[in-house]
Amino acid sequence: MRNGVSTGGIMLKVKVISKGQVTIPKEIRDKLGIRPGEGLSFEEKNGVFYIKKSLKKSPFDKWVGRLKKYKGQRTDEIIKDMRGT
Repeated sequence: MRNGVSTGGIMLKVKVISKGQVTIPKEIRDKLGIRPGEGLSFEEKNGVFYIKKSLKKSPFDKWVGRLKKYKGQRTDEIIKDMRGT
């Protein structure tokens, strides 16, 4: 909603409690795939705040640096080594 005019999508209101907390409606949690314990990030653009689900780690982080020892080797040699043949 901008200047009292809906821009489409979901518009829900919540109350802030004394600790500064809000309850995110189930409809929004389901749409974002938010589960207990997961983080959110808030981003402001032109006076509008956007809420996004934060990823703790990239799914590719576990692979960073794993192939350093193979630098300069041919692909078939790397595969043989990884397979233990």
